[in-house]
Amino acid sequence: LIGIGLGTVLLPTISAQLGRGEDAAAMETQNRGMELALFLTLPATAALIVCGQPIVAALFQHGAFTPADTVATAQSLAAFSIGLPAYILVKVLTPGFYARQDTRTPVRYATASMVVNLVLNLAFIYPLGHTGPPLATALASTVNVVLLWRALVAKGHFVADAQLKRRAWRLVLAALLMGVVMWFANDLFRPYTTGPSLHRWGAMLVLVSAGALVYFAATFLFGAFRVADVRRL
Repeated sequence: LIGIGLGTVLLPTISAQLGRGEDAAAMETQNRGMELALFLTLPATAALIVCGQPIVAALFQHGAFTPADTVATAQSLAAFSIGLPAYILVKVLTPGFYARQDTRTPVRYATASMVVNLVLNLAFIYPLGHTGPPLATALASTVNVVLLWRALVAKGHFVADAQLKRRAWRLVLAALLMGVVMWFANDLFRPYTTGPSLHRWGAMLVLVSAGALVYFAATFLFGAFRVADVRRL
C-alpha cells in the first residue's frame, strides 16, 4: 500500500517537473520520496522481524493453528520483512525511469531480479526449508533496488542529497532502538497473545502502539525529523 501510494504520487509529479525543465526539483521530489519510504518502512521491518511471533499468535493461533505453526509462520514473516524497504524503494526509484520515457531499464532489472529469485529459491529451499523462499524474495528485491539506484546515479538522474544522507542513518537508529524495546516487551505480551480473542487482539494493539510511540519519539530524539517535517512529507 505504501509503495503503490508513493509510486502513484511520484510518477506524475516527477514527469511534470521534468516536462518544465525542473530537473533539480524532480531530484528533490525523489529524495523526499525515499525519505518518506524509509520513515514508514524501517519501523515496520523491525517490528515484523522482532515481534512477528506474538503478532502471528494474536491473529492466527487458535483452532487447528498450533504454536509450532506460529513459530514457523513468524520465521517466514521475518525473512520476508528483511526485504520490506526494498519492496517500497523499487516503487520510489522506477518513476525516475518512467518519467523519462525509459521503460526498458526497469523491466530488464525486474527480469534479472526474477532470475535471482528463482536461483536463490532453489539454493535456499533445502538448507533453510520454509524460510528459504521468502528470504530469496527479499534478497532478489534488494538486488533490484541496487540495480535501479546505480543506473539512475550513473545517468546523473539521481543523487542522494545531504538531507537524505543525514536522515537515513538516524531513521535506522530509531528503528533499531524500537526493535530493542519491542524485543524486551515480547515476553511481557506473549502470555496475552494466546488467550481469548479480545485479549489477543488487545495485546497486539498495545504492543504495536507502544512500538510506534517509541519509534516516533526516537526519530525526534535523534533529530531525524521535526513535527513540521513530518507534516510537510
